[in-house]
Amino acid sequence: MKHLTPQIIADITGGTYIGGESARNIRVAGAARDNRDVKPGNLFVCISGARADGHSFANAAFEAGAACCLAERPIPDAKGPYVLVGSTLASIKTVAAYHRSLFGIPVIGITGSVGKTTTKELVAAALSSKYEVLKTTGNLNNELGVPLTLMSLDKRHDAAVIEMGISDFGEMSRLAEMVHPDIFVITSIGYSHLLELGDLNGVLRAKTEAFAYMKPGGVAVLSGDDEMLSRYDPGMRKLTFGCGNRNDFYSENVRQEGADALFFDIVSGTGRFPVKIPAYGSHLPSLAPAAAAIGRLLGLRDGEISRGLLAYSPVGGRASVTSAGGITIVDDCYNANPNSVKAALASLQTLPGRRVAILGDMINLGAESEELHREIGVLAAQSGLGSLICCGKEASFIHDGYMSRGGVGASCYLAKADLIPELSGHIKKGDAVLVKASRGMHFEEIVGALKELYSP
Repeated sequence: MKHLTPQIIADITGGTYIGGESARNIRVAGAARDNRDVKPGNLFVCISGARADGHSFANAAFEAGAACCLAERPIPDAKGPYVLVGSTLASIKTVAAYHRSLFGIPVIGITGSVGKTTTKELVAAALSSKYEVLKTTGNLNNELGVPLTLMSLDKRHDAAVIEMGISDFGEMSRLAEMVHPDIFVITSIGYSHLLELGDLNGVLRAKTEAFAYMKPGGVAVLSGDDEMLSRYDPGMRKLTFGCGNRNDFYSENVRQEGADALFFDIVSGTGRFPVKIPAYGSHLPSLAPAAAAIGRLLGLRDGEISRGLLAYSPVGGRASVTSAGGITIVDDCYNANPNSVKAALASLQTLPGRRVAILGDMINLGAESEELHREIGVLAAQSGLGSLICCGKEASFIHDGYMSRGGVGASCYLAKADLIPELSGHIKKGDAVLVKASRGMHFEEIVGALKELYSP
């Protein structure tokens, strides 16, 4: 098959090749934006960021084995070849789209206001029982992360599962133009990035931009539990998934056994099969049927799907459960919006002991922020918490909503620095403690403090 070379990169980006003739047609495989991540043969992408300028590390990347650099300005005393372009960010997208076009394997794109990372992990786990799967790692789901992920495709891979995160109109089009998914999954349409997207209709419009870039014969796999997605017509074959039996693939007989195992059946028009997922969370039975639908589309048998799901494990900061000194900590502080907080509170109810929620601000909710935070407080009061601890300016409205419905054991702090010294007065041995807020609140500091305080 074809492969990338510095000359091809120059040709497709309209850039200028700078280097020796002997290096013009060497093979380029993979890409990195941090010289510490460079592997031999990689393309090093020089990105000028707020804290560092990648151009300053180009020669360090060559020393680490980079085959070529992508740069916006000349590299003094360059130790290898590079391609000079107007914008490295725009050019790496062009290069990634070309690289993706060299592979005829099925590519699954995944997005959603809630659950896209979990679904990505579930789908990749299911498919991995039969196939070699490339999947998005870490937070590489944006306009730089997606091309870096696509650049990792190689001849070993039988399928790719690409997470696609957006916050504004047009972003999904730019991502999908690179990914060209064969199958596109939307897990939910929820209250996220409302400052940019306005309302739920805006969220739907932004996420469904991808359908204009689907491969011929593509399939939309949409949550049928989501009212907007259940009604949405993608203009192509559509499969629905969730917990409700109106879906094409759905879960039944759900049983959570502590924080270690979740059991349920996945049901479709061709029958049912049992599943065990070694994890915690009420969201899993609504998302795993998407993995089953995709597995079936790609030729997996039910037993293969079930075996693959046994290998699932949560990504850090997303409903990750640990024990420390007699308390159970649910680290769900990677991000938060009203939909995901509701799901987290529902999951918390399945754990034994006194249940405590430490909740912080949900960021970027626009004009509806106060009301949406109050609604979470009302829901928290109805969920039977033993204690609610709110931290943050917007989280004070969660506290107000909680108290308005007779919630017990409530406390409210403006900053983590005020809360952390008082954690020991709030948390008791035997408690199950949920920690959740938007990523910008950095509630991992609270998780760390709990572990340090209660570890033997």
